[in-house]
Amino acid sequence: MAISRTYLDYNASAPLLNCAREAMIDVLNQTSHAGVNASSVHFEGRNAHKLIDKARTQLGQSIGVNGNQIVFTSGASEAASHALSPIIRAGGRKVEVSKLYVAATEHPCILSGGRFDKQDIVTLPVLESGMLDLNALEKTLAAHDSSTGAPMVAVMLANNETGIIQPIAQISDIVLRYDGFLTVDAVQALGKTKFDVASLGAHFVILSSHKIGGPHGAGALIFGDASISPQPMIGGGGQENFQRAGTENVAAIAGFGAAIDYIMQNNIGQIDIATIRDSIEYGISTICKDAGNKAGVPVFFANNENRLPNTTCFAIPGIKADMALISLDLAGFAVSSGSACSSGKVKKSHVLASMGVSDELANCALRISAGYETSLEDAKRFLGEMKNIVNRVG
Repeated sequence: MAISRTYLDYNASAPLLNCAREAMIDVLNQTSHAGVNASSVHFEGRNAHKLIDKARTQLGQSIGVNGNQIVFTSGASEAASHALSPIIRAGGRKVEVSKLYVAATEHPCILSGGRFDKQDIVTLPVLESGMLDLNALEKTLAAHDSSTGAPMVAVMLANNETGIIQPIAQISDIVLRYDGFLTVDAVQALGKTKFDVASLGAHFVILSSHKIGGPHGAGALIFGDASISPQPMIGGGGQENFQRAGTENVAAIAGFGAAIDYIMQNNIGQIDIATIRDSIEYGISTICKDAGNKAGVPVFFANNENRLPNTTCFAIPGIKADMALISLDLAGFAVSSGSACSSGKVKKSHVLASMGVSDELANCALRISAGYETSLEDAKRFLGEMKNIVNRVG
């Protein structure tokens, strides 16, 4: 008898929404769209282009921007490499950026620095909570040599491992005070918490389709101001307003648009999913307490900070994450030990390390991220298996 599966790893990738699947199939099934180049001037090409424009409108309405501020990409990693450019076009003039300052807890696609040379990438410290150290940011930008070029700062809106939400508006105020550019990775925030690009005060915002239930292979780079843009990374044709050459993936883009439209229309991101998160954290605490000396006191990372309602990252001292993951997987639960974007292997979390968490405790960290299909019953069954794991300790 097959074990039923419970998916609790939405921060890695959300299950494909039916509306997104249907939008993609509709594109692929229609002879006037399938395999058609959206840049072609004939009837079929114009129809394909309309589908891209529709998705552009759907996405723009969800985050408060116009269509000319959206560049569709193959995903968030491409969008990050596009945004992290040492050359910026601002109001028709070329601006050189000499240093990229990145928060220590950023996603690897940001930490790698995009098109900046390694020696021009500077890591900014975070506090024990995972919050960017704003005093350090201020001091660092004050010491920046503006004669060599402008500074660029890159920071997540919401962290993929702990769920902590950064004070982007405050960060923007500091960056603008020193005539810098701000890039915000909003991949995890989209669909889970409300925001609009104007309130962030960011020059560039990075988004991903598959994190919200859209298809893989689609993402977007958003310009806070249409007159300020990075130097294009992929040259060639004039697609995406000359920002990203290459024939657009019409089906994936249509699926992306359908997913964000569904989430916004049905208030999916506003469902009180924090109730599920809190029940899991309460349950873990109770299980460990009832187990007595079989288990240590659980640690919930960033739980006293503003964070995503769907995410909890915790560690039970003495229970290694790799062993817990195996037990949970065999019992039918898909969870993570942190970011699942690299090798698929359990390894030390750079996020927790940057927060000052010891290696011993970090090796015990698990991340649970719920989503639109998660129920309180799922949480209850997950806690039942965690109780089994805790009781096997010692």
